[in-house]
Amino acid sequence: MSMPSLDDLQVAGHVVIVRVDFNVPLADDGAGGRVITDTGRITAALPTIEYLRDHGARILLLAHLGRPKGVVTPEASLAPVARELSRLLSIDVPIAADVGQARDELSRAADGGVVVFENIRFDARETSKDPAERAALARELADLGDFFVSDGFGVVHREQASVTEIAALLPHAAGRLVERESAVFSQLLGQPDRPYVVILGGSKVSDKLGVIGNLISRVDRLLIGGGMAFTFLAAQGFSVGDSLLEADQIATVEAYLEQAKRRGVEVVRPVDVVVADRFAADANVTVVAADEIPDGWMGVDIGPRTAEAFARHIADAGTIVWNGPMGVFEMEPFAAGTRAVAEAMAQASGMTVVGGGDSAAAIRILGVDEKRFDHISTGGGASLEFLEGKELPGLAVLTAANTDMDNTKENE
Repeated sequence: MSMPSLDDLQVAGHVVIVRVDFNVPLADDGAGGRVITDTGRITAALPTIEYLRDHGARILLLAHLGRPKGVVTPEASLAPVARELSRLLSIDVPIAADVGQARDELSRAADGGVVVFENIRFDARETSKDPAERAALARELADLGDFFVSDGFGVVHREQASVTEIAALLPHAAGRLVERESAVFSQLLGQPDRPYVVILGGSKVSDKLGVIGNLISRVDRLLIGGGMAFTFLAAQGFSVGDSLLEADQIATVEAYLEQAKRRGVEVVRPVDVVVADRFAADANVTVVAADEIPDGWMGVDIGPRTAEAFARHIADAGTIVWNGPMGVFEMEPFAAGTRAVAEAMAQASGMTVVGGGDSAAAIRILGVDEKRFDHISTGGGASLEFLEGKELPGLAVLTAANTDMDNTKENE
């Protein structure tokens, strides 16, 4: 059963509750306030918000920010998000601290109005392990609206009140972002154009083991960078100095390398690495062969020969998926590998997909044009679990039998 879409909902004159992902990075503004440093997740939600506004709905946006664990924390307030939405939509977007205030704001809103519900994780029931507690919160939220739209792809891999339980209580649909994300990742698990190349980086190989296990039977080539590469190098018998290493995963990596060899999947590891004598932007830095990392030095980026090799593999691929930076890109001396991968993907003729999280952040921080990628995911964890082949609860509930689309609170 496919997911219903926005086009299936008759929303004019009704309240639509939309779960979005506004877990944006914030920084102090120097005057005691908080400012958003990357608005990507907010702009990603605009197509759904604007569709609902254009079709005469009043919109209540549910979102989280950080992990306040049921405690009202001022620095985790969505107030900066409400201000940014007010700017982007050229309307006043109020923020409601609780269910009562949300009901009042919605009653005052005109058709096309938007209200932000304060950080849903300020209520401990949102992320409770007890389904009854989540269901109780979901009922309170569902009572505020007539329809539910799921558009927070970054949370669809979670069982949470505003993601899964509420969808069972209202006529529901996928928003434009969730539709697009689901279509792209389904294609990657279905019939991608070949050669199919997956680039994996980031700090921990343990975070990617499920993805590697599911993709070995699907891809033509795996390119391994970032901190996780050193566990691969160790599995091949190389010393990695003081580099990040998950020694308890070496045997698992060895098994995956053997499986890849049997299946004819090429696993491309770094041939050279940038190493530093300490973890700091002003550390002493040099480039060494991947099998010659000195004791006391740590790998902080792939080397230039590796970057060139990765770029060649990207250029001749039919489908390229990237998840995880190649080095400590936040420090300029260690950003070259990540920049090389991003720029190679931006120039590639094949389908290019960036799996959210740090990779998506790196593209924006390094100034690579986002429009040159076919898809940049908004959900790092969700995209990984999708690629692992797991069922995502927030998507599964959308494909469940839907309530009658004409059945709203006014005509029950």
